[in-house]
Amino acid sequence: MEVAMSKDLQQEANLAKKRYMDLCRQGRIFDARNRIIGGDTQAWDFQVRDQKIKEITDKARHEAFAAEMKHNDKVMCIAHDREQRHRKQLCRAINDFQQNFQKPETRREFDLSDPLALQKELPARVSDNDMRNTISGMQKFMGEDLNFQERRRFQKEQSREWFLQQHGEREKARADHILAERLHTQARLKFDETARELLKLEGSTRKEICAAVKAFNKNQVVELTERKRQEKQQEQEDNMTEITNLLHGGLLSENPRQVASSFGPHRVVLDHWKGMNREQLEEIWFTQKQQIQEKLRLQEEERQHSMDWDLRRIRKAHASLLHERQQQRLLREQRRALDCSNLNLARQQYLQKKQMNTASSSQPTEDYFSQFNTRSR
Repeated sequence: MEVAMSKDLQQEANLAKKRYMDLCRQGRIFDARNRIIGGDTQAWDFQVRDQKIKEITDKARHEAFAAEMKHNDKVMCIAHDREQRHRKQLCRAINDFQQNFQKPETRREFDLSDPLALQKELPARVSDNDMRNTISGMQKFMGEDLNFQERRRFQKEQSREWFLQQHGEREKARADHILAERLHTQARLKFDETARELLKLEGSTRKEICAAVKAFNKNQVVELTERKRQEKQQEQEDNMTEITNLLHGGLLSENPRQVASSFGPHRVVLDHWKGMNREQLEEIWFTQKQQIQEKLRLQEEERQHSMDWDLRRIRKAHASLLHERQQQRLLREQRRALDCSNLNLARQQYLQKKQMNTASSSQPTEDYFSQFNTRSR
């Protein structure tokens, strides 16, 4: 007899639990009514129990919140009452301090609101020398002072003194003006006399200058005439000398040695050279003919060379065309062989497919379907 170990018992219990769960699941799955309509009462019981537990928990939490709110309200009421009492005490202390230490008479601006200020003030005008009688106060105007008579007599005396002073100044100014006019007249007469003398002196000086200029111009004309005569004579002599030199020189005598240049025998002096002779011209013509013949020969050689290259290109193009045709012919043969091979393969595939359809034409039996849907997994 074998002894059952705890591990074996646990394993057996697990297997039994799995079998039971599997049977329950099969019952739920294979029962069409429960699967379609539903009706899991056990799950519903669990949901009802969870809902009741949740309601009890919420109720307890709400009650705790309500108790805490009541406590907070009580604390707030106590704090509010305490603040009100403190505020009343503070206001009472402020009023006492103002009544004892801040009386209206001790204020700096009390004189502005003192009800007895008019009784305490002095009159608007005590005397003429009162310092309070300012211009803006309009308490004293011109001519309303107490010393009016004395001031009027002093003003008359002052006016008389001013008049006498102005009269003396006016007489003095008139005398100064007359003296200035007399001096001005004398100065003008003196200036006119001086100007008259200067005009006379200027006229005599101008006459002397004109005479000197006239004599100078006359001398200049004589000198110019003599200079022109000498220049004309010199020009005539130079012309005669030049004509003589040209007549006896090598330019008009056509001396061939005079065109030879000092830089070499192949160069000439351009201002003495009168053109090439007959021999030189014939030599140039002969050279030109040789150049023309040489150019024709080169053109002929180039034409022959071009014809050779054209012939080579034609031959090469013909060979290329033949090679291309050969390639096309080979490609057609390869394509034809490939088509034949594909046709044979298609026939073989068709026969093989036909055989497979014939072999798999049997119908499934009931045993084939009974092997499905036997477990819940």
